[in-house]
Amino acid sequence: MTTKQTHTLAAPGVDLVYDVRGPLPPAGGQPALLMIGQPMTAEGFDALAANFPDRTVVTYDPRGLGRSRRTDGRSDHTPQQQAADLHLLIEALGAGPVDLFASSGGAVTALELVATHPGDVVTLVAHEPPINAVLPDAANAERARAAFHEAYQSRGFGAGMAAFMAMTSWQGEFTDAYFAQPAPDPAMLGMPADDDGTRDNPLLSKNSWAISDYRPDPGLLTAASTRIVIAVGEESAQTYTARTAFGTAALLGQEATVFPSHHGGFLGGEFGYAGKPEEFAKRLREVLTRG
Repeated sequence: MTTKQTHTLAAPGVDLVYDVRGPLPPAGGQPALLMIGQPMTAEGFDALAANFPDRTVVTYDPRGLGRSRRTDGRSDHTPQQQAADLHLLIEALGAGPVDLFASSGGAVTALELVATHPGDVVTLVAHEPPINAVLPDAANAERARAAFHEAYQSRGFGAGMAAFMAMTSWQGEFTDAYFAQPAPDPAMLGMPADDDGTRDNPLLSKNSWAISDYRPDPGLLTAASTRIVIAVGEESAQTYTARTAFGTAALLGQEATVFPSHHGGFLGGEFGYAGKPEEFAKRLREVLTRG
């Protein structure tokens, strides 16, 4: 695999840490391939990046996560701020517009980047962006989100994560049957039962609510020079992020493009939620090539 070089970009309110695999400018005339997530950091893309030895691949830790230390005194994570960070990062690469694979909350940030800086991105593959506004049951999605937040606030990480997993594995709309379920047992899901007292988890606190509250502007996105592909995992079925992918695709007048595996389909086994990174990479390569 290509050697990874780590760099730090001093941006307003944060030192952004990013990794570059391959030369800049890229060889062969292809754009650099930027891979982003939220709240996942750069190491989550190691297995996927390994399948692109012929491309210059860039990964990074979003503001306030992993190695990217904030100096702005804030703890919230917004698509607008993160899109501004990405714009600075792409400028710092000095290699022109990039191809962008964006997962989960990173896909929401990527949509904001294309809306505000369309010249930064050649092709965006936005994989399962969690956007409540595109759902017919948006109000109940917000209620389900509030429920896992309340579990986290009252009983700690294990209870909050168990409730989050119950939400994200539920098939179909959030009906009365969903809310009538008993609270899931953290131990049954491999989560710690003890409360360590912390309440700043970026996934379970309110710090990242601006991501799922995001409202894409279809006019700006469809008018952008960027080719936008909304992606969904073939195993995701009718889970929350699959439904938000379908809803976002419909908003943009397209059908969601199916990728192998599930919401974390590009992950290796080191995270305990293994996908099919080789198959996923093959599909991503096909989609990027079609542009």
